[in-house]
Amino acid sequence: MTDPRTESAGMVLKGRTAVITGAARGLGRECALRFAREGADLLLLDIGRDVDGVGYPLGSRDQLECTARLCEEQGSSVVATAVDVRDPEGTRDAVEEAVDRFGAIDVLVNNAGIAAPSGRPVHEISEDDWLLMLDTNLNGTWRMIKAMAPSMLERRAGSIINVSSTAGLVGYRNFASYVTAKHGLIGLTKAAALDYAPFHVRVNAICPGSVRDNPLVEGRMLAEIAQSLDIPLDEHEEAFLRDQPMNTLVETSSIAGAAVWLAGDDSHQVTGTVVTVDGGFTSR
Repeated sequence: MTDPRTESAGMVLKGRTAVITGAARGLGRECALRFAREGADLLLLDIGRDVDGVGYPLGSRDQLECTARLCEEQGSSVVATAVDVRDPEGTRDAVEEAVDRFGAIDVLVNNAGIAAPSGRPVHEISEDDWLLMLDTNLNGTWRMIKAMAPSMLERRAGSIINVSSTAGLVGYRNFASYVTAKHGLIGLTKAAALDYAPFHVRVNAICPGSVRDNPLVEGRMLAEIAQSLDIPLDEHEEAFLRDQPMNTLVETSSIAGAAVWLAGDDSHQVTGTVVTVDGGFTSR
C-alpha cells in the first residue's frame, strides 16, 4: 500500500488519536494507514457521496469503510463517519463523537478538498462554482479547526496539519478558485499558529506538488486536474513530469511521512510553517 522505504522502526504515534478528513481514498487513506502503522487511533471522515458542481465522483462510504478496515488490520481503534466539511453542525458532531470515544484528540489532519469545478479563467468562474471551491477547501478546514481547537487548547497540546498545495504558493492558469483557497490555507495556518502557540497547540501546512495517482489507495486527483486542463488521461503523468526538477511525481507515502513528522514529538517546536513536498517544483 505504501513505499517500504518510508516505514519506520518505531510507533511514533502510539497512544495518540488523530482525526483525518478526506480519508476515503488517495492521500487521506495513505495518511490514515501510515498513522495506524505508527500506533494512532483514528476518526476517519469523508463526505461519502457526490456533490453537485464537482464533475467527478467523490469518496464513497464504501471506500471510507475500506480505509477503516485496513487501519483496523494495523491494530488501530477506528471510527469512520460520513461528514461534509461544509456543514458546521456535522463537523461539530463528528468532533464530539471523537472526544466521547477516545477522550482526547491529539492530531487533526485537514485533508478534505476538491479539484473541480476549475479549468476556466477568472471572469468565467460562476458565483456558485467559486463559493463551492472556497467553502470546501478553505472554510471546511476552518470549521474543523473551530470544532477541534477548544479541546486542544484546554489540554495545552495538539498538532493541526492543513493540507494545502503548491497552488498555495504559486499561481496556476485557469485554477483561480483553487489557488485562492489553497493560498488561504497558508494564511489560516500562520494566523492560527500564532493564536495557539501560547497553548502549545501547533498548526502547520503541507504543500504537495503533483502527486501520482496511486491505485492502491484509489487516488485520482491528478487525473481530475488533467481533465480540467483537457490533457488526455493516457498522457497526463508525462505532461506533469515535464515540470518536475526530480523527474518524478510525488508519492502519497512522502506526504504521509511529512504528516507523521508534524504529528509527532520530533516537530514539537515547529509551528506556523509550510512543509513543501514537491520534488523542487517551487524552487525555480
